[in-house]
Amino acid sequence: MSVRRVVAGNWKMNHGPAEARRFFDALGAVPSGPRVVVFPPVVSLASSVASAQGVELGVQNIHAAESGAFTGETSASMARETGAALVLIGHSERRHLFGESDADVAAKIRRARAAGLEPCVCVGETLEQRRAGRLEEVLETQISAALEALDPGAPYMIAYEPVWAIGTGETATPADAAQAHALLRERMRARHGEAGGQAPILYGGSVKPANAADLMDADEVDGVLVGGASLAAESFRAIIEAA
Repeated sequence: MSVRRVVAGNWKMNHGPAEARRFFDALGAVPSGPRVVVFPPVVSLASSVASAQGVELGVQNIHAAESGAFTGETSASMARETGAALVLIGHSERRHLFGESDADVAAKIRRARAAGLEPCVCVGETLEQRRAGRLEEVLETQISAALEALDPGAPYMIAYEPVWAIGTGETATPADAAQAHALLRERMRARHGEAGGQAPILYGGSVKPANAADLMDADEVDGVLVGGASLAAESFRAIIEAA
């Protein structure tokens, strides 16, 4: 059974509520076929829920606790109540700018599962790690921690993000993506059996309309996690159509 293609957009710290409404008005109804997901800022989630057509919505982060004295944070249950169906966990910016560890990622995965949110767990190596020949080591460590926390009986996605290709204009080649995705798929099948063979693996890193189709044609690339190109309805729709 083939894996349904996924096109996901991560807006990062862009598009407030009014701009989110304008984006979804411009995007309109999305073509049938690929699964389309957008991760807006949490302050724009409610307006996105009200205006998106055929697009699933998620949040970019959650706290590992259900509630408490955590100023500025969002719990998984709050995100779910507001309309989120998914959550990004372990994005490279969370790992490298905010110091999130594999243990933090695992704790957030468990909290997401308890709240009924589908995790999209991000993994990937830095340029220094890649140049040092540590690609397999880094991915093995990150995916093992994630798979231990994930439930093979519930849906989840993995996103491979070569950190050196995020926001830099550099992009992994389809062969680069296929190599990393094959490694991840092997580990997912070994841990979760048939479910690990069916969970989508997305490629994320400077995805644009010009390269999206070639990336998605690579082996074990089931979709894309789009950053900057997801901020404009026209370019995001072009990527959806490429899927």
